[in-house]
Amino acid sequence: KKTLEVSGQEARALKSKDIDTEHLLLALLKDEEGVAAQVLSTYEIDYKEAYEELKNVQAGKPSAYKKKRKKSKTPALDHFGRDLTELARRGKLDPIIGRDMEIERVCQVLSRRKKNNPVLIGEPGVGKTAIAEGLAQRIVEGNVPQTLENKRVVTLDMASLVAGTKYRGQFEERLKAVMNEIINSPDVIIFIDELHTIVGAGGAEGSLDASNIFKPALSRGELRCIGATTLNEYRKYIEKDGALERRFQTVMIEPPSEADTIAILKGLRTKYEEHHKLHISDEAIEAAVKLSNRYISGKFQPDKAIDLIDEAGSRAHLATYTRPEEFKEIEARITELQHKK
Repeated sequence: KKTLEVSGQEARALKSKDIDTEHLLLALLKDEEGVAAQVLSTYEIDYKEAYEELKNVQAGKPSAYKKKRKKSKTPALDHFGRDLTELARRGKLDPIIGRDMEIERVCQVLSRRKKNNPVLIGEPGVGKTAIAEGLAQRIVEGNVPQTLENKRVVTLDMASLVAGTKYRGQFEERLKAVMNEIINSPDVIIFIDELHTIVGAGGAEGSLDASNIFKPALSRGELRCIGATTLNEYRKYIEKDGALERRFQTVMIEPPSEADTIAILKGLRTKYEEHHKLHISDEAIEAAVKLSNRYISGKFQPDKAIDLIDEAGSRAHLATYTRPEEFKEIEARITELQHKK
């Protein structure tokens, strides 16, 4: 209903009497948190460009959006990965607050001659993925050592690599295609969340698992990789494999302090205010941190405080939501006509 309502607004803005498919597309693109907008963003389609293009079409002007797409050097990696530097360039990543020391440590490890693959070890929710995103943002800003300038940080999705591989050799074929592209593209730094999943991934009787395909390239220094996992999973899977373990340099990620968590939430506040269409006060942020520390066990900061703010924002927004008067009038008219029949 919300999408149809926004479609009507877009039709009126474009001075159209009818709501057509292009207005529905604009409504879907406007909701940046929606699945449709996120899928379309991977094809570099966003609301602003689509809106301008529609205005040009209506006015009979030539297309203003003639992007000459360069043929990608890494099509397999583009398909199975997610380019964090590109997302940072387009402002699609959340701001990273209070993790400067950890990001600098990652830069330091990546700049080493050997064993230049950092693995981020910390409990779920402490912000391991955020550190990789923070590195991508720094690369875009040019705030990195010379050795990391113009690099691409790409998240490799192991689940999508394994998905749909029915027959023996399919997984190895996919992964080797990705590996060849990474080796031939020295500007790529891959990020593997849940690093322990490479041990055994795609392994079937008589075939190699992902870790055995990665090891030779890591040992020869042909690729740079950032991993992320929990301490338990690291000990269970990575430490037991000596050949794999010695290719990585551990970087411990501790949960932030109460003051740091408050600072992180204040940095994220604008994103949540825009999404829930309400104001989040300093008092609400401080209460979320203190109360989540007191009452939520088994989770870690800043994840549990962010969850609490998000949940409270969603509840407050729904509590104050009222349907537009024009909708009520239309429904009343429909009910009246049904009764007349």
